[in-house]
Amino acid sequence: MAKNKRWDRRKYWQSADINNKTFTDYYDRLTELALNVFEWKNLPPTVDERFLELTLFEYGYCLYFNDEFIGNLALTCTIGGQLDVYRIPITRRAYAVNGYQKMCDTSDSVLIFNNYLHTPTVLTIELFARRLYEIERAIDVNVKGQKTPKLILSSEQQRLTMKNLYMQYDGNEPFIFGDKNLDFDGIKSLDTTAPFVSDKLELLKHQIWNEAMTFLGIDNINQDKKERMVASETLGNLGNVEAQRNVMLNSRRQAVDKINAMFGTNIEVDYRQNIKPVISDSYTIKENIEEGVEENE
Repeated sequence: MAKNKRWDRRKYWQSADINNKTFTDYYDRLTELALNVFEWKNLPPTVDERFLELTLFEYGYCLYFNDEFIGNLALTCTIGGQLDVYRIPITRRAYAVNGYQKMCDTSDSVLIFNNYLHTPTVLTIELFARRLYEIERAIDVNVKGQKTPKLILSSEQQRLTMKNLYMQYDGNEPFIFGDKNLDFDGIKSLDTTAPFVSDKLELLKHQIWNEAMTFLGIDNINQDKKERMVASETLGNLGNVEAQRNVMLNSRRQAVDKINAMFGTNIEVDYRQNIKPVISDSYTIKENIEEGVEENE
């Protein structure tokens, strides 16, 4: 009994470990994509682009200011106290993990927001990662369920006979000979195999992944062979992608305009993958899609 309990605990912790690793894998993959969506140009050497985006990803805002000894910085900050007429905090405290701190206000710093709601990206990424993890583990369970053996119920006297018959079946014998006294009425076979749904789950996982890509503003036109997207659907998808890009891009550009005016810099920010030529050339896309449909037909 104790041995069985130890085995059960070991299987439980092994399953929990795989669950955690699967979720972490999807979370890290989506996070890496989120942190590389934007491209910042002409940043001062003292401003770390990766840390800037990571701060926006985790907190929803960061503070751009100038330190008289270090130079321009973009750091995490705490905001609070009095608000201006647009409900933007006037007082800000920049800080770093090494103990660095500096008090700033609207006259010597600019808040960079992740979006107009000032919310972090990490909240949505966690939701997508959890949904993908759940589907991935369901696929693992379903595939493992295909290996479930047949359950044969028979008397103890017929057990050896059934084993011998199965050995012939497993050995690909063209003919299987049984004893004429074999009691078929006393034999029952139960099929415990789970229905195969992994293919449907894979399609669902693909759809969830595409939703995550749309949220991040990354092109994800579905070209699944089992589906055929008409031109209007494809252009609609591209429109959703561009709209989602603007959600986070506009707030960054507003901050860049203020930073350039306050500090005399020439900073620019844009998406690494430019969608404008794709949208502006929508008629070409439509023609290419329709040609592909005609070829398939």
